[in-house]
Amino acid sequence: MYQKYIKRFFDIVLSIAAITLLSPVLIVLAILVRVKLGSPVLFRQKRPGYHGEIFGLMKFRTMTDERDENGELLPDEVRLTPFGKKLRSTSLDELPEFFNILKGEMSFVGPRPLLVQYLPLYNEEQAHRHDVLPGLTGWAQVNGRNAISWEKKFEYDVYYTRNISFLLDLKIVFMTVGRVIKRDGISSKTHATMEFFTGTPADKEQGD
Repeated sequence: MYQKYIKRFFDIVLSIAAITLLSPVLIVLAILVRVKLGSPVLFRQKRPGYHGEIFGLMKFRTMTDERDENGELLPDEVRLTPFGKKLRSTSLDELPEFFNILKGEMSFVGPRPLLVQYLPLYNEEQAHRHDVLPGLTGWAQVNGRNAISWEKKFEYDVYYTRNISFLLDLKIVFMTVGRVIKRDGISSKTHATMEFFTGTPADKEQGD
């Protein structure tokens, strides 16, 4: 009941309000991205959503398209510009996701939509993160974001899917505000954003 009707109602109302109120900010950011990083302004990427259904995630670009002599994209830490780092650290790059929320592809709160290539790598437990709509923020984001391991992140995601409620969503929203102000967990300890997920070893599945 909550997830299907009440949560969706709030998503529609709040996303419309956010897009309307933040339209000047969206326009200014779009212009800055165009000037500093070029075109396209928006970064669009296919991501798995509810029940693994694929949708097009929208974000402001934070990286250049620099490639090596073989035409391969350079590592994230090379392509991530100072301007892009500021967008990420303040989470302003994620503002276009309000349109994904309005379309019903995402929610304000839920597990973050990850890469399509990860779908076959999840174990049975981790796959339950797709039992709800992906979110702009989530339980894993307010409990470490990119500074925690993939396994811990998925543990938080699955916990959310099994305990989803209005009060938990409200708690996550308020905690998100604090995390954004402090800029916690933006990057992992060894990567500009987050290392690629390559699957969970059998010994970790059984518990550390």
